[in-house]
Amino acid sequence: IAKARSVLGRPEGPYRAVSAIKRLATMLQPGVDTLDKMFEYAAMKFPHRDCLGTREVISEEDERQSNGKVFKKVVLGDYRWLSYEETYTAASQLGSGLASLGQRPKTNIAIFCETRAEWLIAAHACFMYNFPLVTLYSTLGGPAIAHGLNETQVTHIITSRELLETRLKAILIEVPRLQYIIVVDNTPTSWPGYPRGISVHNMAAVQKLGIRPENGKSARERKQPLPSDIAVIMYTSGSTGVPKGVMISHSNILAGITGMAERIPNLCEEDIYIAYLPLAHVLELSAELVCISHGCSIGYSSPQTLADQSTKIKRGSKGDTSVLQPTLMAAVPEIMDRIYKNVMTKVEEMNSVQRTLFILAYNYKLEQLAKGYSTPLCDRFVFRKVRSLLGGQTRVLLSGGAPLSAATQRFMNVCFCCPVGQGYGLTETCGAGTISELWDYSTGRVGGPLVCCEIKLKDWMEGGYRSIDRPHPRGEILIGGPNVTMGYYKNDPKKQEDFFVDENNQRWFCTGDIGEFHEDGCLKIIDRKKDLVKLQAGEYVSLGKVEAVLKNCSLIDNICVYANSDEIYVIGFVVPNQKHLLALAERYGVRGSWEELCNSKTMEELVLKMLTEAALAAQLERFEIPRKIRLSPEPWTPETGLVTDAFKLKRKELKTHYQDDIERMYGGK
Repeated sequence: IAKARSVLGRPEGPYRAVSAIKRLATMLQPGVDTLDKMFEYAAMKFPHRDCLGTREVISEEDERQSNGKVFKKVVLGDYRWLSYEETYTAASQLGSGLASLGQRPKTNIAIFCETRAEWLIAAHACFMYNFPLVTLYSTLGGPAIAHGLNETQVTHIITSRELLETRLKAILIEVPRLQYIIVVDNTPTSWPGYPRGISVHNMAAVQKLGIRPENGKSARERKQPLPSDIAVIMYTSGSTGVPKGVMISHSNILAGITGMAERIPNLCEEDIYIAYLPLAHVLELSAELVCISHGCSIGYSSPQTLADQSTKIKRGSKGDTSVLQPTLMAAVPEIMDRIYKNVMTKVEEMNSVQRTLFILAYNYKLEQLAKGYSTPLCDRFVFRKVRSLLGGQTRVLLSGGAPLSAATQRFMNVCFCCPVGQGYGLTETCGAGTISELWDYSTGRVGGPLVCCEIKLKDWMEGGYRSIDRPHPRGEILIGGPNVTMGYYKNDPKKQEDFFVDENNQRWFCTGDIGEFHEDGCLKIIDRKKDLVKLQAGEYVSLGKVEAVLKNCSLIDNICVYANSDEIYVIGFVVPNQKHLLALAERYGVRGSWEELCNSKTMEELVLKMLTEAALAAQLERFEIPRKIRLSPEPWTPETGLVTDAFKLKRKELKTHYQDDIERMYGGK
């Protein structure tokens, strides 16, 4: 059955979801056309339901590891909840308080804070009072933060105690316009040692200001935002160059979440969502707003406290998923790959009977899923333990940000006993584009267009992708609809070229990604324009495609493929999987510390040999396979600046970082 079809019957599209052929969806309820109305509607409809939950900290302690390193561990209690009504009141008071501190409608305000309940309360305060909210990733470096704050000319910023002390304080002199810092934590309440002209306030104190009778007036006279007003200026993590601020209107966000909500079956107020991804990322913000619009409960978490085995959870105490038992969860490949590797490690440590049983059950269930059957016995006796890693109640996992490897997606379908929806979207399209049907078990596809947008393919001759290609039309993916954002903030016209308006006055965005449409109207991402490099002999290598294939190799945690156009071969930087590399070293009798193993010529050659075998098995061409590699002892994290917050490779930074190795590998040494 077709999920989508080409409206005019042409191979290049535009393709629309079958239910949106006549017109694209723009909002969830008639008349609810701005985010403040959406929240007001939810607070009226679900006043006493749990809205935002946070676990209380019972104790914090330092745990000394065998290698002498000290890890911070926490013991956390139950979730403490604010109801919809309480959350609405808190947001309204904060908005009024900010207004009394001189924040004006249609004047930008910044938030620079970890994912937590206060982030969403602050966002709703800004939506209500029509303060456009500038969002910055909490892992951005100093210069990028200063750039965002200066470009948007903010005078007020909302942040946390930790980020204020570790990131913001050092760059305050570079942001002369800043006057008010609102700290979401309750302690401390006095902040000595800040430059003249800057005052620091606790969020609770600003809320108290908002309740004062003389400020209550501003609440009554509040001017509601228009659907076309800017709700958020979201700085993209930018895998290239300085971060750009994407201007997102109220109507953009509402269209995007309308499209997303339509793909989650039976979404209702009984659902519980676990929030742990950066809220400065369009996917997380949209997911949480989808939840608010349907009366779901949102429990806050973090990658370090997600599961019982997570790094900050004290051994023997409970991680967030065990306590919250969420029904909905967003899964970025990075986190899912980690869980996948954890489980596989456990499987390898089982005795042979248990291991055989697990593998038999796994393969049997894969076959049954493909035929459309369920496997209640396997689920109950074999996969229940794995399912309990996420709390045991998950009914939908949504994945986005970067493509999941086929192995990981299959593993999640089988072991978590719940469907995995893969999505595709960009900050520029408000996170909305496609989401796969939850019961589509074919891997590598991202589904059909959401009901809020349509998708066209544009020929890209250089890469050899055309809409007349057989068996599937291929080309650059263009997304059009009410979810397409208003462009980049204060950016030169050259940068705005990726956006255009068609003859029907509809906005479009050219994504730079290459896709193909299948017979059933589903999209598959096959390449990226920026990742194409032409080798000296004229062959084109798609770096992203090669990386996606090689990432499936169990020895590899991360890989960056590099090619120079003056050279005849490709090279690669590899972050090896610690467990598998150590096992390989042992098998070949190579001794040494982790650093020494990564710098060992022998290990390099062994990994390269296994990598080449995996590449050939996956039908890569010889010229696409790295001929030399460099093993990196340190993982790439957003803190190192080598990957973005969504863990996408920053090629320019990686190239600079490994410049000496590139010269060595191409210098024939």
